[in-house]
Amino acid sequence: MRTLLFSLLLLALSACAGSTTSQGSLPPATAPVSRPPAATATPDLPPTAQIATPAATATPTAGALMAEATPTKARATPPPATPPPPPPFPPRIALQPLLTLPDPITYLTHAGDGSGRLFVVEKQGRVRIIAGEALLPTPFLDISGLVLARGSEQGLLSIAFAPDYPSSGQFYVNYTARAGDGATVIARYRVSADPNRADPATAEVLLQFDQPAPNHNGGQLQFGPDGFLYIGTGDGGSADDPWDNAENLAVWLGKMLRIDVSRPGGYAIPADNPFLARAGALPELWAYGLRNPWRFSFDRLTGDLYIADVGQNRFEEVNFQPAHSTGGEHYGWDTTEGLSCFEPRAGCNTAGISLPFFAYGHDQGCSVTGGYVYRGARYPDLAGVYLFGDFCSSRIWGARAQAGVWQSAALLDSGVNIASFGEDEAGELYVLDLNGSIYRLLAVE
Repeated sequence: MRTLLFSLLLLALSACAGSTTSQGSLPPATAPVSRPPAATATPDLPPTAQIATPAATATPTAGALMAEATPTKARATPPPATPPPPPPFPPRIALQPLLTLPDPITYLTHAGDGSGRLFVVEKQGRVRIIAGEALLPTPFLDISGLVLARGSEQGLLSIAFAPDYPSSGQFYVNYTARAGDGATVIARYRVSADPNRADPATAEVLLQFDQPAPNHNGGQLQFGPDGFLYIGTGDGGSADDPWDNAENLAVWLGKMLRIDVSRPGGYAIPADNPFLARAGALPELWAYGLRNPWRFSFDRLTGDLYIADVGQNRFEEVNFQPAHSTGGEHYGWDTTEGLSCFEPRAGCNTAGISLPFFAYGHDQGCSVTGGYVYRGARYPDLAGVYLFGDFCSSRIWGARAQAGVWQSAALLDSGVNIASFGEDEAGELYVLDLNGSIYRLLAVE
């Protein structure tokens, strides 16, 4: 794991142990961030070869409340409409400071309740509310007594509000716990009678599983268009996936999980989860072969899924799963890294592997941070562009598929250690610096 030796930079978004890439100091929180666009192309990467998928042999890890399978819900996709002509590509962007929190931050989202509030996750275990452009003095949730944030990739990592939050008041958090020395916990909470305060007494642990190392914890929670909760998990850490977790269908590590939390008490398994009938496979699994999917998101218009997976020492990657997918994809790790063979280093066979649509070498960064497809109304030039970045280089890219062909370009060298992107209820996007600064993402002429 790349060791972070400075105090604020407590959360490297997982470039692993043994990496030769180093990270610079954080810029001042108030530093200007609008820069000219960077180079507009990603270099070619080594050609891939094709690989066999190993069979799962390990036994399931402990944890998890499980219930009976629930009926199939296809991932909902809005009815097609005739789209307007696409805007020119690449767009030009800039960042505008919003405000700075005093502590490291990991995520920003909204509650989908029409309030316009932003919910900001602090690494140490608190969730703060921004109302208007003001930070409310009292945290929405404070579980710092439960959260282990000692390691650079540990802490309170994300929050997701239930699709029916306005009526149910339920939301979910992903954190590494003091109990279990860094075990991953997925827990459900409810809001109190005060809409700006959660009730910590309503905590219900849904999933808990051990982490063999303090890095590669994943951390993202997102509700899909199908109403199910998706959970990204890292491969367990250290380096080179020494426990072979990512390709092992009998463990939760190195996976995308998909569960039904719509019923009271525990969770259920969606009836169309792809490994439900596979002997030895955990039924929660939706996809596998991931190293550290720190940030992933759904396109709110199409239902497509974008998974940014942090690489080892050579390549970073972004994977694409179309809305019509039935799951079961193998995203390559640790047979491949990016578009290149990893184990073995040459002559691998990528048959059955879903390769990334975008990958870049460590000459351009060292830890990819996934973002969102822009679907806001304020900046038409950004419509349909997937925006993402790199924690180490501060670069922000844009990508979009046009007539079945992916276009990508470097858009901005931001000067920000990009811990996360955020999306508000209107579809406008934000960029978060780990040190606490939040920026609006803008299109410029």
